[in-house]
Amino acid sequence: MRIRPGSSSLRVPAQDLLLALFVTVMQVQGTVVLAAARGTEQRPLSDLGHLGFALLVVGGLVVAVRRLWPVAAFATAAVASLAYYLLEFPDGYGWLGLLVALYSLAAYGDGRRSLAIAGTGTAVLAAGWLYAAADVEPREAIGWVFFRIGVSVMSVTLGESVRSRRVIAAEAELRAELAERTREEEARARVDAERLRIAREVHDTVAHAIAIINVQSGVTAHVLDKRPEQAREALRTIEQTSSRTLQEMRAILGVLRGDNDDPVPHASLEQIDDLTVEARAAGLDLTLEVDPPAEPLPSAVDSAAYRILQESITNIIRHTGPTRVTVAVNPGIDHLEIRVTDQGRPGPRGGPALRPSVNGTGTPAARTGRGILGMRERCQLLGGDFNAEPTPGGGFEVTARLPLAPTGSRL
Repeated sequence: MRIRPGSSSLRVPAQDLLLALFVTVMQVQGTVVLAAARGTEQRPLSDLGHLGFALLVVGGLVVAVRRLWPVAAFATAAVASLAYYLLEFPDGYGWLGLLVALYSLAAYGDGRRSLAIAGTGTAVLAAGWLYAAADVEPREAIGWVFFRIGVSVMSVTLGESVRSRRVIAAEAELRAELAERTREEEARARVDAERLRIAREVHDTVAHAIAIINVQSGVTAHVLDKRPEQAREALRTIEQTSSRTLQEMRAILGVLRGDNDDPVPHASLEQIDDLTVEARAAGLDLTLEVDPPAEPLPSAVDSAAYRILQESITNIIRHTGPTRVTVAVNPGIDHLEIRVTDQGRPGPRGGPALRPSVNGTGTPAARTGRGILGMRERCQLLGGDFNAEPTPGGGFEVTARLPLAPTGSRL
């Protein structure tokens, strides 16, 4: 990857290099000026092959890599400082690079380990400085040693403070990003859940209406000439079913458009009598066994129960045709049990019911569409149990058990 000139990845090393050059000049020039002003008999910087100058330069230039290798930079500056003072070179500003390295070790290190290195290194430096200043004259000059020790401790403290603030800021930014991602995921989940809910409502509403209309249309075509009154009744059923379905679809589509003027019709077991009338008009010999609940059902349970009954009867109309059906609704103390059982399609000449073809899941192949999947999802969302399977006599049975205190998340 090419790095553009002027980018932050180039500015930081350039800044550190300029700082290193400045510190180096300050250490060398400041020490030379102070040594000349004091006129002491300490070892000159040019002694031992200009070793004093070399140690000052090394201690300053190491600042250039303080961010990349903070431990190595500090170790180099510390060794240079110890060697400088133990060899009794003149005191001056030779500790500037060391202080910057100490600060960088704490600020750009890895926390506890870096602090341990900084603390141990400062203790070793303090012992070396005090040993080198044991016979310093005048005696008040030893105050510079304690000054260096104090400033070293302050540098480590400042660096740790900067590092802690940077860590806190990074954690806060990470939490903000995580919270933003969580909000986005929750929003997408709500949209998906609402889309799935509307899809189930549309499926149940349209599938039931189409099944009723299909049956009644067939009846009309069959009896139109022979029994016009029955044909007229079938057409009236088609009209009522289509009108009610259009009303429900208009309300559902209004939700999608954001139009809340028309409330979505609430499916309820209170409509079970209308459902029974439609089922009988479609040719089902339906027996209804409903025990009234002791208390009003929760809205989610009431709606899910009706939709399961509606879809079960729709499946019988579509896949079996005229047959005997038993619908049982039994509310318990903590649950509502629904059972829809049909006797299957009668065999030839009134013989035993024909057994539908069954797939690998134990469900008749003709009934493995979205209907059973939607009923199962409704039960699972409320924390209930659902079962749909053929009966030994060739019929089919749907059983749903819905808790009155739903434990699932309502979509």
